[in-house]
Amino acid sequence: MTYALVMLVGIMAVIVWWLARQTVNVTPWVEQRGTEIAENDGTLSLHNVKVGLGVFLAVATSLFALLISAYHMRMMGEDWTTLPIPRVLWINTGVLVLASVAMQWTRAAARRDLLDRVTHGLMAAGALSFAFLGGQFWAWRQMDAAGYFLSANPSYAFFYVLTAVHGLHLLGGLWVWGRTTVRALRSTDVGAIRMSVELCTVYWHYLLGVWVVLFAVLLHAHN
Repeated sequence: MTYALVMLVGIMAVIVWWLARQTVNVTPWVEQRGTEIAENDGTLSLHNVKVGLGVFLAVATSLFALLISAYHMRMMGEDWTTLPIPRVLWINTGVLVLASVAMQWTRAAARRDLLDRVTHGLMAAGALSFAFLGGQFWAWRQMDAAGYFLSANPSYAFFYVLTAVHGLHLLGGLWVWGRTTVRALRSTDVGAIRMSVELCTVYWHYLLGVWVVLFAVLLHAHN
């Protein structure tokens, strides 16, 4: 399990490194007012936007790494019980993959100044993301109905905590997604929302990577 944990943390580190490079190398943002981008009533430095996203991803990665480490250490306890994995999690994983693909398709449309496709892509990505959250809630309901309550065993508690923390991060992303979608529906210029689309795409890819790691940890403990 220790070797598997090291590998999973390494994979997460590679994902963050790749996402950071993608964020820094996004060139369409440069087209929007040079080094500054209008956001609502103020202006955000392009450099600050990149640094802000990078810092947030680093903090989020540290949080998930700590949770995975705590999960591994708690497994050594004598009261630990093997966690059953709801089958719906496999479906949820596929749905989140589709949401990430939809967001990538939206980014490609934004780079080509295709506003209609951007709007449709955002709506598709949002619908799939809400479907993922609904599926996660359904997994909770299945666990609860089977008697795997939050306080029944540490393994059950960790399942709820890991999925809840990931879900909360996705909800935060959906707030930004909602603002971006509203602006896309009201705007006639893709340039006004291109930066937000880029940020959402990077964040969705990140959340997909995190979920794959978390799901792998849960499956490993199940086996």
